[in-house]
Amino acid sequence: MIELFIVLTLILLNGLFALSELAVVSARRPRLTALAAANRPGAQTALRLASNPGRFLSAVQIGITLIGIVNGAYSGEAFGAQAAHALQGLGVPQKLATPLGFGVVIAVVTYLSVIVGELVPKTLALRNAEGIACTVAPFMAGFSRAAAPAVWLLDASTRLVFRVFGQSVEPESRVTDEEIRTIIAEAESAGVIERGEREMIAGVMRLADRAVVGLMTPRTDVDWIDITAPEAEIKTRLITTPHSRLPVGEGSVDKLIGVVQTRELLAAFLKGELLDIRTHVRKAAIVPDTTDALDVLGILRQANVPMALIHDEYGDFEGIVTPADILEAIAGVFRSDQTSAEPHAIERDDGSWLLAGSMPADEMADRIGIVLPPQRSYETVAGYVLAHLMHMPRTGEHVDIAGWRFEVIDLDGRRIDKVLATQIRPMRGLAPRRVY
Repeated sequence: MIELFIVLTLILLNGLFALSELAVVSARRPRLTALAAANRPGAQTALRLASNPGRFLSAVQIGITLIGIVNGAYSGEAFGAQAAHALQGLGVPQKLATPLGFGVVIAVVTYLSVIVGELVPKTLALRNAEGIACTVAPFMAGFSRAAAPAVWLLDASTRLVFRVFGQSVEPESRVTDEEIRTIIAEAESAGVIERGEREMIAGVMRLADRAVVGLMTPRTDVDWIDITAPEAEIKTRLITTPHSRLPVGEGSVDKLIGVVQTRELLAAFLKGELLDIRTHVRKAAIVPDTTDALDVLGILRQANVPMALIHDEYGDFEGIVTPADILEAIAGVFRSDQTSAEPHAIERDDGSWLLAGSMPADEMADRIGIVLPPQRSYETVAGYVLAHLMHMPRTGEHVDIAGWRFEVIDLDGRRIDKVLATQIRPMRGLAPRRVY
C-alpha cells in the first residue's frame, strides 16, 4: 500500500511540474502585470519566471526527468515481482512472466503518468493560466533555487546550442495586428464585446495605418468660397452649403487663403453688415499628403480651426480633412438631412458586395476577407481596381483579383463611382487577369 502511495505521489508531482510549465509559459504578460499591480500573491514571482524562460524550463525539465526516472525504477522494483507472480498463477511460464510483469507495470504507470501527470494538468492550466501561474510560481522559484547548479548547466548548454546555429535564445515579444483582430473576433463570439464595438476597434486600427489621403475629402468634392466672386453668389453658397466651415480661395481652389465659419458670415449678413469675408478668414493647417492619419489628428487638436488643407509634393491642393472625417473612418458613414450619404458597402442576397469607389481599400479588404499588400500606391476601392486594370475602365469592365471579380458598374465622368465585388473560385498561382 505504501508503494502504491509513493508511485501516485510521484505521478501527481509530475503533474504539478507539467501544470506549472504550461501555466507560466502561456500566461499573458499584461494580465500578470495587472495582477502584480493588484498585489496578487505570486504574480510578481510568475513575472520573473516568465521573463527568464530558459532557467524556468530547465528547472521544470530537471524535475520531470528525475521523477520519470525514479518512478519507473521504483514502480518496476515494487510491483514487477508481484505482477510476474500473478501471471505465473494464470499459467504463464516463469521465463515469460518476469519480463511481461515488469512490462505491464511500466505500461500502467506510463499511462497514469500521461493522463494524470501530463494531459489533465496541462488542460487545467490552459483554463486559467494566469491564476495558476501565480499559485505555483513560489514553489517553482524555490525548486529552481534548490537545483541552481543543474539549472545553470542546462540553461547555459541551451544557449550554447543556439549560438552555434546563429540563433537568439531571447523570445520575441511581438503582437501583430492579425493577432489583435483574432482576439477581438473571439471576444465578440464569446459575447464579451458587441459587434459595434468590434467594428469601431477595427476602424481605429485601420486609422493608424492610413495616410491622410485615405481620409480627406478630395478637391473635386470640396465646397469652397471664391473671394473674388460676386456677393450674391457668395451669399447663395453660404445659404445652401450644409457645412459649418468652408475654405476660401482667390479665384482658384489652388489659391486658398484660409477657412471661414459660415455661421459668422451668416450672422453678419442677417445683421445687415457689410459682407467682408477677409476679416473672418482664419488660417488653416497645411499638411503634405504623405502625413499619417494619427499625426493629422494631433495637428487638428492644436489648430485654430479644425480643418487641414492637404497639398501634394508640388504644392497643389488635393483636399481637406476634418475631425468628422476621422470619426467617419472609425464609426462609419453618417446620414443626415443635408446629405444623401450612402453606406460604403452593401452586401447583397447572393453574397456579392456593392462598393463605393471612394470606400477605403483597407476597410473593403476587412469586409470581404482579402489581404492587401503593406506597400501600396492607392487608398480607395477605385484605386485598387485601377492599380490592377492599369487603364481607365469602361462601364461593365471587370478584373479578377484574389478570388474576387471587381466589376465597374457606374462611372462619374472619369471617376469610378460604384464597383460590384463577386466571389469566384480562387486561381492559385496565376496573376490577376485583366478583362477588356
